[in-house]
This record gives sequence, C-alpha cells and structure tokens, in this order.
Amino acid sequence: MKHRDDESTAELPAVCKACDVRHGGICQTMSPLQLRELNRHTKRKAIEPGAEVHCQGEPVVSYANVIKGVVKLTKVMADGRQQIVGLQFVPDFIGHPFLKENSLSAEAATEAEICAVSKSALDRMVAATPDLERHLHSQAQAELEEARSWMLTLGRMSAREKVASLLCLVSTHCDPKVDHSLDFELPLSRQDIGDFLGLTIETVSRQITKLRQERLIKVENNRHVTILDLRRLRQAACLGT
Repeated sequence: MKHRDDESTAELPAVCKACDVRHGGICQTMSPLQLRELNRHTKRKAIEPGAEVHCQGEPVVSYANVIKGVVKLTKVMADGRQQIVGLQFVPDFIGHPFLKENSLSAEAATEAEICAVSKSALDRMVAATPDLERHLHSQAQAELEEARSWMLTLGRMSAREKVASLLCLVSTHCDPKVDHSLDFELPLSRQDIGDFLGLTIETVSRQITKLRQERLIKVENNRHVTILDLRRLRQAACLGT
C-alpha cells in the first residue's frame, strides 16, 4: 500500500508540468514516480535546422522525444547519396530500443527542441514498465504501417498525388492540438520535398503552382502554406473526403 500512496502523491518534476507534450509520446504511459526517475536522465536541447540528432552507423547512446519542430530521417548509401525516408513530428519518439547502432540519420528540418534520454536509463525503465514497452512496440508498428503507405505513395501515385499527400501529412501532424491544421510552415525545402517524394525540384514547384492555381492551397514566402479546400486536397491525394 505504501508504494501506491507514493505513486498517487508523487509530485511531477517542474519541467514535466510545463511540458506541452507530457500527455503524448512515451510520457503518457508513466506515473509521476516514473517521470521523476526519467527526468533524472533527460536533457532538453534546442536544435538548429540542419543539425544532427544522431548519425547513421554510430552506436546508440540516447533516444529523444520531439518537443518542438520537425526532424527528418535519412538513409545514406555507400556512395554518399541519401534519401529522406521519414519525418518525425511532436511528440514522436526518435530511436529504436534494443538496437546497438543507428540505422538512420536524424536531422532537424526546422528549428526544433528535443527531450533526450540516455539509452541505458530508458532501457532499464522499459524492462521494468510493461506499458512503456507496449507503447514503444505500438509506435514501431505505426511507423511500419506508415512506411508501407509511403511505399504506395512513391511507387504508384502521380506527381500531383505525391505533393498533395505530403501537404496532407504535414497538416495532420504539425499542430498536435487539432486533427488538421489549415495553416502551417512547410518543414522541408523544395529540394528536400523532391528527395522525399522521388521528384525533381522543378516538378515539385510545378505541382505546388498547379495546386495554388486551383485554389486548393495558398503559399506565402515559399514556405507558409494555407489549405483553402481540405476536402479537394485530400481528393487530389487520393485520400478520400
């Protein structure tokens, strides 16, 4: 009974109380006592666009939750060519427990903030917390399903459908407070969008211009996007209504 009393009366760390994403990501599965233990091993870091969170091929020494901004995941080939293979939004978890080596590079696509935790500390908590382990497995499954969906996007969709799909993806994730944000900053440059979608930069720009001319979106300052007709944009992306 004493353990339960301790659980119910434990104070959250001040940094956790002030965290906007405490009720998302891995933290949502933890009790106040577990959050206090986690807080002893975490460090919040601001990351400039282009800065690496971790590098492909290096030993895994830490994991992280995305607190602010967008992080892009890339795979580098032996000859130096690279492919953007995913985007991590708030409050996504960066890293895969139980791996000894990073299989991807993670780099800030925008100004970002992460809450980093050492591998050894989180691995101990995962072993002792079934809910946390289940959450991480669920996230890994969700990432797998998203990767399969993106294979369809890259392999079967037209350039128009690919660009519309990316805009719908970003609108869904950029503001975790709502299902879709109709006003957001694109986290990727035109070149990055082309790398992500398997298109040339000219094709990306041409498709964005067409969507703008059709009054589906408005683009300001090259990055600021307003979705004018979400239903039609989803139709353009073959996502239904």
